[in-house]
Amino acid sequence: MTQHSRFRRALRHFDAIFLFTVVVPTLLALLYYGLMASDVYVSESRFVVRSPQRPAQTGIGALLQGTVFSRSQDDTYSVHDYIRSRDALKELDSTLKLRASYSALDIDRLNRFPTEPWDDSFEALHRHYLKHVLIEYDTVSSISVLRVRAHSPEQAVRINSQLLEMGERLVNTMNLRSRQDLISVAEREVVAAEKRSKDSAAALSVFRSDRTIFDPDRQSVLQLQGVERLREELLAAQSQLDQVRQVAPNNPQIAGLRQRVDALTRAIADQNARVLGKQGGLSAKSPDFDRLTLEKQFADRQLAGALSALESARSEAARKQLYLERLVLPNQPDRAVEPRRLRSIFTVFAIGLVLWGVVSLVVASIREHSE
Repeated sequence: MTQHSRFRRALRHFDAIFLFTVVVPTLLALLYYGLMASDVYVSESRFVVRSPQRPAQTGIGALLQGTVFSRSQDDTYSVHDYIRSRDALKELDSTLKLRASYSALDIDRLNRFPTEPWDDSFEALHRHYLKHVLIEYDTVSSISVLRVRAHSPEQAVRINSQLLEMGERLVNTMNLRSRQDLISVAEREVVAAEKRSKDSAAALSVFRSDRTIFDPDRQSVLQLQGVERLREELLAAQSQLDQVRQVAPNNPQIAGLRQRVDALTRAIADQNARVLGKQGGLSAKSPDFDRLTLEKQFADRQLAGALSALESARSEAARKQLYLERLVLPNQPDRAVEPRRLRSIFTVFAIGLVLWGVVSLVVASIREHSE
Protein backbone atom coordinates (compact mmCIF):
# COMPACT_ATOMS: atom_id res chain seq x y z
CA MET A 1 0.00 0.00 0.00
CA THR A 2 1.42 3.32 -1.06
CA GLN A 3 1.93 6.22 1.28
CA HIS A 4 -0.67 8.24 -0.57
CA SER A 5 -3.35 5.54 -0.13
CA ARG A 6 -2.52 5.20 3.56
CA PHE A 7 -2.90 8.95 4.00
CA ARG A 8 -6.28 8.93 2.24
CA ARG A 9 -7.47 6.04 4.41
CA ALA A 10 -6.37 7.80 7.60
CA LEU A 11 -8.07 10.96 6.42
CA ARG A 12 -11.31 9.04 5.95
CA HIS A 13 -11.01 7.64 9.48
CA PHE A 14 -10.38 11.09 10.94
CA ASP A 15 -13.32 12.50 8.98
CA ALA A 16 -15.61 9.80 10.35
CA ILE A 17 -14.37 10.39 13.90
CA PHE A 18 -14.88 14.15 13.56
CA LEU A 19 -18.34 13.55 12.15
CA PHE A 20 -19.53 11.38 15.06
CA THR A 21 -17.75 13.20 17.90
CA VAL A 22 -18.16 16.83 16.84
CA VAL A 23 -20.56 17.39 13.98
CA VAL A 24 -23.39 15.08 14.99
CA PRO A 25 -23.48 16.10 18.72
CA THR A 26 -23.29 19.78 17.78
CA LEU A 27 -26.13 19.40 15.28
CA LEU A 28 -28.20 17.58 17.88
CA ALA A 29 -27.46 20.35 20.41
CA LEU A 30 -28.46 22.97 17.83
CA LEU A 31 -31.67 21.08 17.14
CA TYR A 32 -32.54 20.57 20.81
CA TYR A 33 -31.53 23.95 22.28
CA GLY A 34 -32.61 25.89 19.20
CA LEU A 35 -36.00 24.34 18.56
CA MET A 36 -37.06 21.89 21.27
CA ALA A 37 -35.77 22.96 24.69
CA SER A 38 -38.48 24.62 26.81
CA ASP A 39 -37.91 27.94 28.51
CA VAL A 40 -37.26 27.79 32.26
CA TYR A 41 -38.10 30.76 34.51
CA VAL A 42 -36.46 31.17 37.89
CA SER A 43 -38.11 33.02 40.80
CA GLU A 44 -35.80 33.94 43.68
CA SER A 45 -36.54 34.99 47.26
CA ARG A 46 -34.45 35.50 50.39
CA PHE A 47 -35.41 34.94 54.01
CA VAL A 48 -33.87 34.55 57.44
CA VAL A 49 -35.06 32.73 60.56
CA ARG A 50 -34.34 34.57 63.80
CA SER A 51 -35.28 34.20 67.46
CA PRO A 52 -35.63 37.06 69.97
CA GLN A 53 -33.47 36.80 73.08
CA ARG A 54 -33.47 38.77 76.27
CA PRO A 55 -30.06 40.24 77.15
CA ALA A 56 -28.16 38.57 79.96
CA GLN A 57 -27.40 41.94 81.60
CA THR A 58 -29.31 43.30 84.56
CA GLY A 59 -30.21 46.78 85.67
CA ILE A 60 -30.10 49.86 83.47
CA GLY A 61 -27.98 48.19 80.79
CA ALA A 62 -30.62 45.54 80.19
CA LEU A 63 -33.36 48.16 80.01
CA LEU A 64 -31.41 50.17 77.47
CA GLN A 65 -30.47 47.15 75.38
CA GLY A 66 -33.98 45.66 75.28
CA THR A 67 -34.71 42.62 73.14
CA VAL A 68 -32.12 41.49 70.60
CA PHE A 69 -32.46 39.01 67.75
CA SER A 70 -30.10 36.10 67.32
CA ARG A 71 -29.62 33.67 64.48
CA SER A 72 -31.46 30.40 64.72
CA GLN A 73 -29.41 28.08 62.53
CA ASP A 74 -31.01 24.81 63.64
CA ASP A 75 -34.51 26.13 62.94
CA THR A 76 -33.33 27.45 59.57
CA TYR A 77 -32.26 23.94 58.59
CA SER A 78 -35.66 22.68 59.78
CA VAL A 79 -37.36 25.10 57.36
CA HIS A 80 -35.02 24.01 54.55
CA ASP A 81 -35.77 20.34 55.13
CA TYR A 82 -39.50 20.98 55.23
CA ILE A 83 -39.46 22.96 51.97
CA ARG A 84 -37.71 20.05 50.25
CA SER A 85 -39.83 17.40 51.97
CA ARG A 86 -42.54 15.15 50.59
CA ASP A 87 -45.11 16.82 52.85
CA ALA A 88 -44.45 20.17 51.20
CA LEU A 89 -44.70 18.53 47.78
CA LYS A 90 -48.06 16.96 48.69
CA GLU A 91 -49.48 20.33 49.74
CA LEU A 92 -48.14 22.06 46.64
CA ASP A 93 -49.53 19.34 44.41
CA SER A 94 -52.96 19.62 46.04
CA THR A 95 -53.11 23.41 45.68
CA LEU A 96 -51.03 24.19 42.56
CA LYS A 97 -51.34 20.88 40.70
CA LEU A 98 -47.60 20.38 40.32
CA ARG A 99 -47.90 16.96 38.71
CA ALA A 100 -50.06 18.38 35.94
CA SER A 101 -47.79 21.40 35.61
CA TYR A 102 -44.66 19.28 35.28
CA SER A 103 -46.43 16.99 32.80
CA ALA A 104 -47.69 19.70 30.42
CA LEU A 105 -47.33 18.80 26.76
CA ASP A 106 -45.69 22.10 25.88
CA ILE A 107 -42.62 21.06 27.92
CA ASP A 108 -39.93 19.26 25.96
CA ARG A 109 -39.65 15.53 26.54
CA LEU A 110 -36.34 15.66 28.39
CA ASN A 111 -37.73 18.06 31.03
CA ARG A 112 -41.28 16.74 31.18
CA PHE A 113 -42.51 14.54 34.01
CA PRO A 114 -42.19 11.63 34.13
CA THR A 115 -38.63 11.63 32.90
CA GLU A 116 -38.84 7.85 32.66
CA PRO A 117 -42.19 7.08 30.98
CA TRP A 118 -42.56 3.87 32.98
CA ASP A 119 -42.20 5.57 36.39
CA ASP A 120 -44.78 8.22 37.34
CA SER A 121 -44.76 7.40 41.08
CA PHE A 122 -44.75 9.98 43.83
CA GLU A 123 -41.09 9.24 44.53
CA ALA A 124 -40.26 10.07 40.93
CA LEU A 125 -42.30 13.26 41.25
CA HIS A 126 -40.35 14.14 44.39
CA ARG A 127 -37.03 13.64 42.61
CA HIS A 128 -38.31 15.84 39.77
CA TYR A 129 -39.44 18.43 42.35
CA LEU A 130 -36.01 18.56 43.99
CA LYS A 131 -34.50 19.53 40.63
CA HIS A 132 -36.79 22.56 40.50
CA VAL A 133 -36.51 23.80 44.12
CA LEU A 134 -33.04 24.88 45.23
CA ILE A 135 -32.00 26.41 48.58
CA GLU A 136 -28.67 28.03 49.34
CA TYR A 137 -27.61 29.04 52.86
CA ASP A 138 -25.01 31.62 53.81
CA THR A 139 -23.55 30.62 57.19
CA VAL A 140 -22.05 34.09 57.69
CA SER A 141 -25.21 36.16 57.24
CA SER A 142 -27.70 33.32 57.97
CA ILE A 143 -29.62 34.32 54.83
CA SER A 144 -31.36 31.58 52.87
CA VAL A 145 -31.86 31.93 49.11
CA LEU A 146 -34.81 30.03 47.66
CA ARG A 147 -34.83 29.52 43.88
CA VAL A 148 -37.78 27.93 42.13
CA ARG A 149 -37.56 26.74 38.51
CA ALA A 150 -40.74 26.50 36.46
CA HIS A 151 -41.80 26.64 32.83
CA SER A 152 -43.92 29.76 33.30
CA PRO A 153 -43.14 32.91 35.31
CA GLU A 154 -46.51 32.86 37.08
CA GLN A 155 -46.03 29.29 38.26
CA ALA A 156 -42.53 30.01 39.53
CA VAL A 157 -43.79 32.95 41.61
CA ARG A 158 -46.75 30.99 42.97
CA ILE A 159 -44.60 28.05 44.06
CA ASN A 160 -42.00 30.33 45.67
CA SER A 161 -44.62 32.37 47.53
CA GLN A 162 -46.45 29.32 48.82
CA LEU A 163 -43.22 27.70 49.98
CA LEU A 164 -42.44 30.82 52.02
CA GLU A 165 -45.94 30.75 53.51
CA MET A 166 -45.54 27.08 54.37
CA GLY A 167 -42.15 27.75 55.96
CA GLU A 168 -43.63 30.57 58.04
CA ARG A 169 -46.50 28.30 59.08
CA LEU A 170 -43.98 25.69 60.19
CA VAL A 171 -42.21 28.33 62.29
CA ASN A 172 -45.52 29.37 63.85
CA THR A 173 -46.33 25.73 64.61
CA MET A 174 -42.99 25.32 66.35
CA ASN A 175 -43.71 28.53 68.27
CA LEU A 176 -47.11 27.24 69.40
CA ARG A 177 -45.72 23.89 70.47
CA SER A 178 -42.89 25.56 72.35
CA ARG A 179 -45.35 27.85 74.15
CA GLN A 180 -47.63 24.98 75.08
CA ASP A 181 -44.74 22.88 76.37
CA LEU A 182 -43.32 25.81 78.33
CA ILE A 183 -46.62 26.66 80.03
CA SER A 184 -47.68 23.05 80.62
CA VAL A 185 -44.40 22.25 82.39
CA ALA A 186 -44.74 25.36 84.57
CA GLU A 187 -48.38 24.50 85.38
CA ARG A 188 -47.41 20.96 86.39
CA GLU A 189 -44.78 22.39 88.71
CA VAL A 190 -47.38 24.70 90.28
CA VAL A 191 -49.84 21.83 90.81
CA ALA A 192 -47.13 19.70 92.46
CA ALA A 193 -46.03 22.62 94.65
CA GLU A 194 -49.62 23.38 95.67
CA LYS A 195 -50.18 19.76 96.66
CA ARG A 196 -47.00 19.70 98.71
CA SER A 197 -47.90 22.97 100.43
CA LYS A 198 -51.40 21.72 101.27
CA ASP A 199 -50.08 18.38 102.54
CA SER A 200 -47.49 20.06 104.76
CA ALA A 201 -50.08 22.50 106.14
CA ALA A 202 -52.50 19.62 106.85
CA ALA A 203 -49.77 17.59 108.59
CA LEU A 204 -48.87 20.57 110.78
CA SER A 205 -52.54 21.15 111.64
CA VAL A 206 -53.03 17.48 112.58
CA PHE A 207 -49.91 17.60 114.75
CA ARG A 208 -51.18 20.67 116.62
CA SER A 209 -54.60 19.11 117.10
CA ASP A 210 -53.32 15.74 118.32
CA ARG A 211 -50.62 17.15 120.61
CA THR A 212 -52.72 20.13 121.78
CA ILE A 213 -49.85 22.41 120.94
CA PHE A 214 -49.50 25.52 118.81
CA ASP A 215 -45.86 26.56 119.05
CA PRO A 216 -43.54 24.69 121.43
CA ASP A 217 -40.94 27.46 121.55
CA ARG A 218 -43.40 30.20 122.39
CA GLN A 219 -45.31 28.00 124.80
CA SER A 220 -42.06 26.96 126.49
CA VAL A 221 -41.11 30.60 126.97
CA LEU A 222 -44.50 31.39 128.49
CA GLN A 223 -44.39 28.38 130.80
CA LEU A 224 -40.83 29.10 131.87
CA GLN A 225 -41.89 32.63 132.69
CA GLY A 226 -44.69 31.15 134.81
CA VAL A 227 -42.21 28.81 136.51
CA GLU A 228 -40.01 31.83 137.29
CA ARG A 229 -42.93 33.59 138.96
CA LEU A 230 -43.78 30.45 140.95
CA ARG A 231 -40.18 30.25 142.12
CA GLU A 232 -40.32 33.83 143.29
CA GLU A 233 -43.51 33.02 145.18
CA LEU A 234 -41.88 29.86 146.57
CA LEU A 235 -38.88 31.85 147.79
CA ALA A 236 -41.18 34.39 149.41
CA ALA A 237 -43.30 31.66 151.06
CA GLN A 238 -40.21 29.74 152.23
CA SER A 239 -38.70 32.93 153.67
CA GLN A 240 -41.95 33.74 155.48
CA LEU A 241 -42.13 30.17 156.84
CA ASP A 242 -38.56 30.37 158.14
CA GLN A 243 -39.21 33.70 159.85
CA VAL A 244 -42.38 32.43 161.57
CA ARG A 245 -40.56 29.29 162.79
CA GLN A 246 -37.81 31.40 164.30
CA VAL A 247 -40.15 33.83 166.04
CA ALA A 248 -42.95 31.48 167.10
CA PRO A 249 -42.30 27.79 166.55
CA ASN A 250 -45.82 26.90 167.63
CA ASN A 251 -47.56 29.50 165.50
CA PRO A 252 -50.67 27.99 163.82
CA GLN A 253 -49.73 29.78 160.53
CA ILE A 254 -46.81 27.39 160.07
CA ALA A 255 -49.03 24.59 158.75
CA GLY A 256 -50.66 26.85 156.19
CA LEU A 257 -47.31 28.23 155.10
CA ARG A 258 -45.89 24.73 154.81
CA GLN A 259 -48.82 23.68 152.61
CA ARG A 260 -48.28 26.73 150.42
CA VAL A 261 -44.58 25.89 150.02
CA ASP A 262 -45.42 22.28 149.11
CA ALA A 263 -48.07 23.41 146.63
CA LEU A 264 -45.67 25.83 144.95
CA THR A 265 -42.98 23.13 144.81
CA ARG A 266 -45.40 20.68 143.14
CA ALA A 267 -46.55 23.40 140.72
CA ILE A 268 -42.96 24.16 139.74
CA ALA A 269 -42.20 20.47 139.26
CA ASP A 270 -45.34 20.06 137.15
CA GLN A 271 -44.48 23.02 134.97
CA ASN A 272 -40.90 21.76 134.53
CA ALA A 273 -42.25 18.36 133.51
CA ARG A 274 -44.53 19.96 130.92
CA VAL A 275 -41.59 21.82 129.45
CA LEU A 276 -38.74 19.35 129.83
CA GLY A 277 -40.50 15.99 130.13
CA LYS A 278 -39.17 13.22 127.91
CA GLN A 279 -42.60 11.82 127.05
CA GLY A 280 -45.15 14.62 126.83
CA GLY A 281 -42.97 17.68 127.37
CA LEU A 282 -42.72 20.58 124.97
CA SER A 283 -39.04 19.86 124.42
CA ALA A 284 -39.91 16.34 123.21
CA LYS A 285 -42.54 17.71 120.84
CA SER A 286 -40.34 20.48 119.50
CA PRO A 287 -38.26 18.44 116.95
CA ASP A 288 -41.35 17.06 115.19
CA PHE A 289 -42.95 20.49 115.22
CA ASP A 290 -39.77 22.08 113.83
CA ARG A 291 -39.58 19.45 111.09
CA LEU A 292 -43.19 20.01 110.03
CA THR A 293 -42.77 23.78 110.18
CA LEU A 294 -39.62 23.62 108.06
CA GLU A 295 -41.39 21.38 105.56
CA LYS A 296 -44.27 23.86 105.31
CA GLN A 297 -41.91 26.81 104.85
CA PHE A 298 -40.00 24.96 102.13
CA ALA A 299 -43.26 23.97 100.38
CA ASP A 300 -44.50 27.57 100.52
CA ARG A 301 -41.25 28.83 99.01
CA GLN A 302 -41.41 26.17 96.31
CA LEU A 303 -45.00 27.20 95.53
CA ALA A 304 -43.99 30.86 95.32
CA GLY A 305 -41.12 29.95 92.98
CA ALA A 306 -43.41 27.80 90.81
CA LEU A 307 -45.97 30.59 90.55
CA SER A 308 -43.21 33.03 89.58
CA ALA A 309 -41.92 30.58 86.97
CA LEU A 310 -45.45 30.18 85.58
CA GLU A 311 -45.83 33.94 85.20
CA SER A 312 -42.43 34.09 83.48
CA ALA A 313 -43.43 31.23 81.18
CA ARG A 314 -46.66 32.99 80.23
CA SER A 315 -44.78 36.21 79.61
CA GLU A 316 -42.22 34.38 77.49
CA ALA A 317 -44.95 32.55 75.59
CA ALA A 318 -46.66 35.85 74.80
CA ARG A 319 -43.61 36.79 72.75
CA LYS A 320 -42.95 35.07 69.44
CA GLN A 321 -40.12 32.59 69.74
CA LEU A 322 -39.10 32.47 66.08
CA TYR A 323 -39.46 34.79 63.13
CA LEU A 324 -39.26 34.04 59.43
CA GLU A 325 -38.35 37.40 57.93
CA ARG A 326 -38.73 37.78 54.16
CA LEU A 327 -35.82 39.90 53.09
CA VAL A 328 -36.54 39.66 49.35
CA LEU A 329 -40.00 38.76 48.07
CA PRO A 330 -40.34 36.26 45.20
CA ASN A 331 -39.75 38.04 41.90
CA GLN A 332 -41.68 37.35 38.74
CA PRO A 333 -39.10 36.80 35.98
CA ASP A 334 -39.73 38.69 32.74
CA ARG A 335 -37.55 36.37 30.66
CA ALA A 336 -36.30 32.80 30.78
CA VAL A 337 -32.82 32.38 32.20
CA GLU A 338 -32.60 28.68 31.32
CA PRO A 339 -31.60 26.89 29.24
CA ARG A 340 -28.54 28.88 28.26
CA ARG A 341 -28.74 27.90 24.66
CA LEU A 342 -25.57 29.37 23.14
CA ARG A 343 -23.45 28.34 26.11
CA SER A 344 -24.85 24.81 26.00
CA ILE A 345 -24.25 24.48 22.25
CA PHE A 346 -20.72 25.79 22.61
CA THR A 347 -20.10 23.41 25.52
CA VAL A 348 -21.23 20.44 23.43
CA PHE A 349 -19.00 21.63 20.55
CA ALA A 350 -15.98 22.06 22.87
CA ILE A 351 -16.47 18.66 24.47
CA GLY A 352 -16.80 17.13 21.00
CA LEU A 353 -13.50 18.69 19.93
CA VAL A 354 -11.75 17.33 23.00
CA LEU A 355 -13.28 13.90 22.45
CA TRP A 356 -12.34 14.01 18.74
CA GLY A 357 -8.74 14.80 19.65
CA VAL A 358 -8.52 11.97 22.19
CA VAL A 359 -10.13 9.38 19.89
CA SER A 360 -7.97 10.47 16.95
CA LEU A 361 -4.81 10.02 19.01
CA VAL A 362 -5.93 6.60 20.18
CA VAL A 363 -6.82 5.48 16.63
CA ALA A 364 -3.54 6.81 15.25
CA SER A 365 -1.61 5.01 17.98
CA ILE A 366 -3.39 1.73 17.25
CA ARG A 367 -2.80 2.02 13.52
CA GLU A 368 0.85 2.80 14.06
CA HIS A 369 1.36 -0.27 16.25
CA SER A 370 -0.58 -2.48 13.82
CA GLU A 371 1.58 -1.43 10.90
